[in-house]
Amino acid sequence: MKTVLASVLLAATTFGQPAPARADHDERHMTVVKSPTCGCCEAWVAIARKYGFEVETRDTDDLDTAKRLAGVPEPLRSCHTAEIGGYVVEGHVPMEAIEKLLSERPKIRGISVPGMPMGSPGMGDDPNARFDVHAFGTADGSQPVFYEAGR
Repeated sequence: MKTVLASVLLAATTFGQPAPARADHDERHMTVVKSPTCGCCEAWVAIARKYGFEVETRDTDDLDTAKRLAGVPEPLRSCHTAEIGGYVVEGHVPMEAIEKLLSERPKIRGISVPGMPMGSPGMGDDPNARFDVHAFGTADGSQPVFYEAGR
């Protein structure tokens, strides 16, 4: 019970506010909530660090609660959830998509690579792998393609 409660409180403080409302964001620091046993999550974190992001990881056994509190729609969920610059980044999102997000600062909640596509960062790192990064938390509730990897 303590683990679940701690996870809920952690997720609430990590994912507490939507991106446009945050003024205190640090665009080079990200917090990643993940399973303590997930190797592909660690591989993605290593790539983020290579790109110059300062990454803090928080392990939990209750990822569903963290994702729900972060506002990640069920169809867009993956294996780890990050917060950076007031945005949520779900799954094996390429660093280029994160840089685009931070540069453009759209009025969305976050971006996601649903599932775990082979070749995505942390899942084989194939620069030619083709997959879409979706936006979520849009004003109209849509989940448009935000970035096209491998194109």
